[in-house]
Amino acid sequence: MSRLPFLFIITGILGFVAFHTASLLSLTQWLAEELRGPSGWFHIHLFVLGWATMLAMGAIYQLIHVILQRNIYSEKLGYIHYVLFTVGLVGVLYGFHQGAIYWIAISATILMISILVFAYNMAITLYRAKLWNTVTISASCAVIYLVLTAVSGLLMGLNLALGYWIELHGRLYGAHIWLGTIGWFGLLITGFSYKMLPMFYLSHNYPEKLQKVTMILWNAAVIAGALCFLLGGAPRMLQLAIAILTAAIIVYNVHLLQIRKHRHKRNPGAGIQWSMYFNQAFAIIAALALMYSFWQPEKLLTQEVVRLAGWLYLGGWVSLMILSYASKIIPFLWWTHKYGKQAGKRGTPVMSDLLNDRKVQLCLTAIAVSSALMIAGLLSDTKLLISIVGIIFTLCSFFYIALISSVFRR
Repeated sequence: MSRLPFLFIITGILGFVAFHTASLLSLTQWLAEELRGPSGWFHIHLFVLGWATMLAMGAIYQLIHVILQRNIYSEKLGYIHYVLFTVGLVGVLYGFHQGAIYWIAISATILMISILVFAYNMAITLYRAKLWNTVTISASCAVIYLVLTAVSGLLMGLNLALGYWIELHGRLYGAHIWLGTIGWFGLLITGFSYKMLPMFYLSHNYPEKLQKVTMILWNAAVIAGALCFLLGGAPRMLQLAIAILTAAIIVYNVHLLQIRKHRHKRNPGAGIQWSMYFNQAFAIIAALALMYSFWQPEKLLTQEVVRLAGWLYLGGWVSLMILSYASKIIPFLWWTHKYGKQAGKRGTPVMSDLLNDRKVQLCLTAIAVSSALMIAGLLSDTKLLISIVGIIFTLCSFFYIALISSVFRR
């Protein structure tokens, strides 16, 4: 088994620790400050690129192998991608921290090249496999949106450095966020859910039609939202994008219930059970957001609403889904790496032996509760509450990632 996925996953875990350490040192006050500034950019990119995207890329390298039953096109390109992405990430973070505009532009270019290398490697792999279904198409769309996110980010970096396209900066900024959050993470999580949930629920003969409906609606929401920002951010167009996205999320949840209904394994593990809860909560939040968009359309792009929406989506659904799936993906990868050739032999541990499911349950419960309490702090704009809850959230996250990392000692 290739070590490439572990390289990304372990670096992603280090990024997770770095993000929470930085948040702890600031007492999570970066969330209460102006997000469109060096501190906000630093923390957000450390979160999005340093751990969420890094870990997601590692999962892609391995899960694509599981789905296609063949190796990626070039493992060498995978290592080049890792080096370039890591160097570019460190440079961008340093640039944000120091306010060094030219450093940001150069590092963003390196990041752009690394993402193009990743996209090329995935494109050739999928083209040669010729296995097109909702999982592979969703993953392909996610990578396309990642490339577009990088392009828009690079254009903003060059804009800051050279002073060109001043009037387009705000539009690119909105499209950059929408493409990266809703496009890259959204389609990646939903697409791989179609593989992950049946695998751990041992579900068979479930209907798959809603997978296609979800994928079409989700792509439509991404395109509508990106166009909305590029064309100036008209509230009605943003409402349309939110409405389409809400429909996609609801259809997605209905399909997940179909998968669970056809299960042959009653307890798939705490991580998978929590992923279902998080998806259902996400559907409720999306419906509330849609209603709010019609009630207060003029406030949709205010800093307070964007900050709350960012936490609910990135700090909430995206983060919690990755953490939930990590409790199954990482033990699965490590067991396959260490014991795959010994499967069935006497004394070989089973995958469930690698991680204490009761501790996973307790940790995810604590993280979910503290994440929800953060919403109260953001809604009331109470810095003291944000700091207290942020410290609890960070400590719970530290304990959980240490628990997940203990798998590598087995």
